[in-house]
Amino acid sequence: MGMSPTSRKVLTGLSSLVLAAAGFAAAAPAQAQPIDEFAGPSHPYRHGVVPTKEAGAATAGKRTSNLNFGGGVDGIGVTTGAPKVYLIFWGSQWGTQGTDASGYTTLSGDPSGEAVRAQQLFKGLGTNGETWSGVMTQYCEGIASGSTSCPSTAAHVGYPTGGALAGVWVDTSAAAPGQATGNQLANEAIKAAGHFGNTTAASNRNVQYVVLSPTGTHPDGFNTTSGTFCAWHDWNGDTTLSGGAASSPYGDVAFTNDPYVTDMGTSCGQNYVNSGSAGLLDGVTMVFGHEYSETITDQNPAGGWTDSTGYENADKCAWKGTGGVGGSQNVTFATGSFAMQGTWANDYNGGAGGCEISHPIVP
Repeated sequence: MGMSPTSRKVLTGLSSLVLAAAGFAAAAPAQAQPIDEFAGPSHPYRHGVVPTKEAGAATAGKRTSNLNFGGGVDGIGVTTGAPKVYLIFWGSQWGTQGTDASGYTTLSGDPSGEAVRAQQLFKGLGTNGETWSGVMTQYCEGIASGSTSCPSTAAHVGYPTGGALAGVWVDTSAAAPGQATGNQLANEAIKAAGHFGNTTAASNRNVQYVVLSPTGTHPDGFNTTSGTFCAWHDWNGDTTLSGGAASSPYGDVAFTNDPYVTDMGTSCGQNYVNSGSAGLLDGVTMVFGHEYSETITDQNPAGGWTDSTGYENADKCAWKGTGGVGGSQNVTFATGSFAMQGTWANDYNGGAGGCEISHPIVP
């Protein structure tokens, strides 16, 4: 988060980077940079950024305007088929790969166990009759820009029936950069598309690539004085990416910058819902779920759903507290119980809008 706002988030003391990649044909349209309740101008490519708890808590629960449709970028607004998530563990720092008793990939360079937890989360989405994913299914594309509701005939966000996890790749071909640029993250996602055989625009239409960096690294400045965030998402063709847009031979590629969340401790959600050792990975599932929900409702930012200040659906409900209709709480999937945050529902409270943790699935 007279032109549509992007979901550009404001991080203290940061100035915007506008770096064009030469020769990239499918560039995102230029858009005005919104100023939201976090003070100062943002890096415009950090769409749906999860601010640290300290940076975001002051405005939690104060974002009240409904989302509106951005008209699409490259004809893409939302994920309309069953969402597919590919996890990329980037870098030799992840260590030796193994498999646990449940068939999940384990990594020796993963002291907090984030790899297994991420697999459990995305494999569990769309199972156990869960309706956390139902909140997102009210949104759609193929409607007029600026619309705040969807007719039943429109192409709605898909429900991840039977799980969203589509593949896992441990790319230990080289060390992950100590501080990867947006362009490097995008290129890793494009590389992953080739690895998984998704080599056409159609095969990437309902896909997102989650690029997970190893502990001790600082992708895009994560866990530094200039990076008060926990994660963000974007697409390869965004010309404002640090380092420039990344050219893809496989069509548009949606990706997430998911750093090693537990490196930031309580600032990125550790023990936000659960106490003690049970809450070590609360922030991991809350942050990963946040970015997943925003990617499927705003796949090529900001062509999907944002509010008038550029917030996406999960931004509006971040650090809102615990419990109730829209606060963070444990949600049970077939793969376990996970701390998740609520996301914004335009149709809540008679159309006034609000945060929900559960919503009927829209067919």
